Amino acid sequence: MVQSRLKTILLATSATLLAVALISFPKDALDASKAGLSMWWEVVFPSLLPFFIVSELLIGFGIVKFIGVLLEPLMRPLFRVPGVGGFVWVMGLASGFPAGAKYTARLRQEKQLTAYEAERLVCFTNASNPLFIFGAIAVGFFHNPQVGILLAVAHYLGNICVGLIMRFYGPKEKLNENEKRKGTYFREALRTLHHTRLNEKRPFGKLLGDAVTSSIQTLLMVGGFIILFSVFNRLLSLVNISEAISVALSFVLVLFNLPTELSLPLISGLFEITLGSQLTSQTSVTLLYQMIITSFILGFCGFSVQAQVASILAETDIRFKPFFFARIIHGFIAAFLTLILWKPLYLNLQDPSNANHSVTVFFQYHTETKLVPLWESMISIGPLVTIISLLIYIGVFTKRLVKN
Repeated sequence: MVQSRLKTILLATSATLLAVALISFPKDALDASKAGLSMWWEVVFPSLLPFFIVSELLIGFGIVKFIGVLLEPLMRPLFRVPGVGGFVWVMGLASGFPAGAKYTARLRQEKQLTAYEAERLVCFTNASNPLFIFGAIAVGFFHNPQVGILLAVAHYLGNICVGLIMRFYGPKEKLNENEKRKGTYFREALRTLHHTRLNEKRPFGKLLGDAVTSSIQTLLMVGGFIILFSVFNRLLSLVNISEAISVALSFVLVLFNLPTELSLPLISGLFEITLGSQLTSQTSVTLLYQMIITSFILGFCGFSVQAQVASILAETDIRFKPFFFARIIHGFIAAFLTLILWKPLYLNLQDPSNANHSVTVFFQYHTETKLVPLWESMISIGPLVTIISLLIYIGVFTKRLVKN
């Protein structure tokens, strides 16, 4: 009872202080809000919307169950999740935060996952997409496409390590007869695909409309969190709370032989990935230390993304604590992998006389001619895509209200 009252007082006090800070610093809050809005409507919305819509259609047509049966022999032994987890994993890596949580929650709602399986799955299927790592961080902040290779490998290997660790979480589930089936996975996958399509009673137009509205509603929620934490992070800096925390955090950095100048960027990164990575790139420390902190920030993914995930998981019985614990593990593993891979994936590739110089040329071509122009085009046409999509959403939503 006392703990509940203390929690009430703490929440009420925090909300009041936030309101006072907004009133005290209206211009700074507005600027931070604009920055968060710019990131959302230029990049986040147009990059995630196609993945969200397509994934809803794939689930509706039974393709996800088809993939699940085929991937059962791989996902079950490695990560103790059903084969449908393979679809969530791939889509989460391709589309970025918080797609893994959205797909996991959707599959849990359809009873394709148990609660423990969903908690294990969500821990390693949320990742930053390659476009953000190469375009925003490597090129936009560090002006060095090749650091994107190091960050991406450390980030995605770290996610795999988290999945292998989290496989020991939770009790062992009993497999049903279909999951025990051996040697007939493809035939079983086809049968499952056909039955799922027959059980889907919605016509294609209704299915597509539901996919669009559901995806845009999720992205509106994501945009709200991005703007909120952008403002919150700025207010913490204005009232010198970030600086106070960074002083305490500097002692922790000393234990890991890291420069104390990285304490403030790390604090910012704990709240929001983009700002933390940007501040890290602006420090005067060596590039290796910058990469270690940036990898940790990417792995931890910031309270902003975690709040988005918590909001999505709240619609199910999937608990948030395992995900938060996994983000801490991911941050440390990614930072450690960055230290180990620094020489083979960065220093060695910088040497023109190295025998693997052809690998360097390949990576330079891939990042500079593929992802970087894609990022630049996203910045230019992203707002237009967002506005058109929102207009379509308003039209579909209004039409449904009129019918009802």
